[in-house]
Amino acid sequence: MPAVADQYFSQNRLIAILRGIKPDEVLAVGEAIFNAGWRCLEVPLNSPDPFESISRLVKRFGDTALIGAGTVLTAEDVEKVHKTGAKLIVAPNTDADVVKAALARDMVMMPGVYTATEAFNAIKLGSKFLKIFPADSCGPGYIRALKSVLPAHIKVIPTGGIAVDTVASFHAAGCYAFGVGSSLYKPGVSADEVGKRAEALTAAVKDLK
Repeated sequence: MPAVADQYFSQNRLIAILRGIKPDEVLAVGEAIFNAGWRCLEVPLNSPDPFESISRLVKRFGDTALIGAGTVLTAEDVEKVHKTGAKLIVAPNTDADVVKAALARDMVMMPGVYTATEAFNAIKLGSKFLKIFPADSCGPGYIRALKSVLPAHIKVIPTGGIAVDTVASFHAAGCYAFGVGSSLYKPGVSADEVGKRAEALTAAVKDLK
């Protein structure tokens, strides 16, 4: 499944975090983001009726984008997400039961880590992707230092504080992809405005090597 993630990230290394989105708006917002070139979208489970939103995204984009859930805290929720057809599990922490449940179902697992201890615990459980959260409180310099001790195949994804004017510095620190939340979407922002923000972020990462 990591290879599947790489396929989507080769097109665009931005992950849309749609925290607070409702089912009746998720397709319009999803379309705007997809049309801006993004190929990875996740709905945090502390959003209103998240499994319905995820199901709708899977039905619309399941063959052309990596769809999943964020803020996944239990193995039971992993199973619920899996039943929607989604393939991505993102967590703010590293919980062994969540990681094992996702990997057992051949899903893309992105556990949240902050320290070297947490990172190596996640790697020991089988994680190939590490979500650095909250990235805005540690900054690119911290991530660069952390990456220097991680295995080369581990892919680091900062989340928190990713915006048009910060993405280049996180990329320079060696980050593989970028989770984008409130600078892309928050409740009350129209689909048109989300599309404009998505296009600006796409432009910001387009020339990063």
